[in-house]
Amino acid sequence: MKIVVTGGAGFIGSNFIYYLLENSDDEIICFDALTYAGNLATLEKAMESPRFKFIRGDVSSRVDVRELFTSEKPDIVVNFAAESHVDRSIMSPEIFLRTNIFGVEVLLDAAKSYGLKRFHQVSTDEVYGDLPLDRPDLYFTEETPIKTSSPYSASKASADLFTLAYFRTYNIPVTISRCSNNYGPYHFPEKLIPLMIINALNNKKLPVYGEGINVRDWLYVTDHCAAIDAIIRRGKEGEVYNIGGHNEKRNIDVVKTILKELDKDESLIEFVKDRKGHDLRYAIDASKIEKELGWKPKTNFDEGIKQTVKWYLDNEDWWKPLLKKAKF
Repeated sequence: MKIVVTGGAGFIGSNFIYYLLENSDDEIICFDALTYAGNLATLEKAMESPRFKFIRGDVSSRVDVRELFTSEKPDIVVNFAAESHVDRSIMSPEIFLRTNIFGVEVLLDAAKSYGLKRFHQVSTDEVYGDLPLDRPDLYFTEETPIKTSSPYSASKASADLFTLAYFRTYNIPVTISRCSNNYGPYHFPEKLIPLMIINALNNKKLPVYGEGINVRDWLYVTDHCAAIDAIIRRGKEGEVYNIGGHNEKRNIDVVKTILKELDKDESLIEFVKDRKGHDLRYAIDASKIEKELGWKPKTNFDEGIKQTVKWYLDNEDWWKPLLKKAKF
């Protein structure tokens, strides 16, 4: 098959491309606008494969998307293209509407016109809002009502609703996945885990929101890629699948684990003013995908964080140029 991966020069999209190159015989086209978080250097090894092609384009451009579908005639589109940083959405919500909502509508319109075997929308558990810290028995299921907290999560929820509306109205073969927090190679340095690793390596302060008690379920990116691969091949059209790592951790404990792995002192931790509308806890019930598609995460957090820290130690030539372009 021919699979288009939008946003494939970003963190999860690039890992998905490498997963497909290693685990399938599919042709893969990366379609990416190369905004600040998109990085061609991430795809250097992929460029060596005759099964891979890169096309620069914007999902919110009908011209770009029409040319993509006309020239490549894909069987499947997996949409990772998104603005994804909550802090940036709080400061500048408008761009999140353009990419995360309008871009999805443009892709869905193209899917309707050209006929796809599958359109898969990569979403987030943040569309469900948050859970209380004192109720560890509660989890997000696919039936949990949408209750967004930030402009980012509101834009992703809107994209999900558009995707399901196109399924019902136009019978477009769609699926949606909602994942917990990812970590692993090629993660842009503005996000928690890579930022903490890089700051610690440079003996800089590690900023932690509030008291660091907010809880996230951490999912190693390769496990996420395997889940999406299962969904696009065996998932039921019109369905939503939650993807979780079964690795709930407080932010402060994640930071302390990184410091321990790097043999750095906890005095580097600096508590800062909490984020506006900061969600307390995310926790995914992934029993649906486990039962229906046989997927389960393989990587526990202790193993995954060791692999991630090692990757950043071994790949300074990837992340150091990014630090020169932006301040973190």
